[in-house]
Amino acid sequence: MSRREKRSFSNEFKKQRVMLYQNGKKRADIVTEYDLTKSALDKWIKQYQTIGEFTAQANRSTQENELITLRKENKRLLMENDIPKASGVDNRTKIKLITENQHRYSLRALCRCLQVSRNRFYYQQPLTSKKTDKELSKKVKAIFNDNYQAYGTRRLQAELREKSILLSRRRIGRIMQENGLVSKYTCKKYRANTEQSNESTVSNQLNREFTVGQQRKVLVTDLTYVRVKQQWHYLCVIIDVSNREIVGRSAGKHKNAQLVMDAISQIPINLNSVELFHSDRGKEFDNHLLNECLKEFGIERSLSHKGCPYDNAVAEATFKAVKTEFVSNTIFDSLEQLRLQFNHYVDWFNYNRLHSSLNYQSPIEYKMNL
Repeated sequence: MSRREKRSFSNEFKKQRVMLYQNGKKRADIVTEYDLTKSALDKWIKQYQTIGEFTAQANRSTQENELITLRKENKRLLMENDIPKASGVDNRTKIKLITENQHRYSLRALCRCLQVSRNRFYYQQPLTSKKTDKELSKKVKAIFNDNYQAYGTRRLQAELREKSILLSRRRIGRIMQENGLVSKYTCKKYRANTEQSNESTVSNQLNREFTVGQQRKVLVTDLTYVRVKQQWHYLCVIIDVSNREIVGRSAGKHKNAQLVMDAISQIPINLNSVELFHSDRGKEFDNHLLNECLKEFGIERSLSHKGCPYDNAVAEATFKAVKTEFVSNTIFDSLEQLRLQFNHYVDWFNYNRLHSSLNYQSPIEYKMNL
């Protein structure tokens, strides 16, 4: 593999790419379209969100540099007054002091203050961190079990960050391995659809525009099957593309238009504000009953291309989560039990579940920040 040629970018170039990201364009698309690295783009985004520019140090005035120096010196003096210069104590006590105050001061400053090399700190830290590891394991296991045992290292890291606990994904993965925690998720599988579909003239108006935060109201929907007492039952969900929230849901014994209408009736918004309703080409979606409803509220229809699940990727991804986190390894004895537990899951999904496409926020939290 040839080595990537080193390039330089102007501040305006960086700013415009960050603005694309802030306006809703996917990070992966920006990286691909402009031949960037993910780490570079992440660095620009962090710099712009933190200080609003990319060359802050070069643009500082003499007074600003002096002020920063004075602040550092003041912080150092406060630290030395706060932490005794325990030069006469043993190294284990010093390591303990550093560990207990690491969230307040930098490691380098603490080691300089207590006259301990960082190499010695890293070497002796495991001797004093067993209790901390046990506490972290308890917290990781609690979050894992409280979220349908579906979270991997990314979502666990985001959830811990909300609790002011900063851990790397590697360490979280090690804790999971040590405690036998395995996420329900598996590698994705795709099989081409060879079944016949209807030949409706309705086109794909959505055209895979799944960007979150968009102003226009777009709903997507789909059905999936669940076994209840050795018989197939069906779930229908309706998702708001703008924040991935499940706004409508229903469960029933039959895969028909009435199941879809039941889900539509659960939508807690004025249907006149909905602009587009997208689904696949199943007969339960393309029928007279549903057409009359959408026509009454002035909602435009959109159907996926024949045999192409990617056109309804948001609904497919949502049902991937539903099947993996909710349906998997669960036995339902009745339709009433299925409905009750599914409603509970949807509430958790909307209010608590962290979504990678929403920058690891829940749908409700993301909507409130729009």
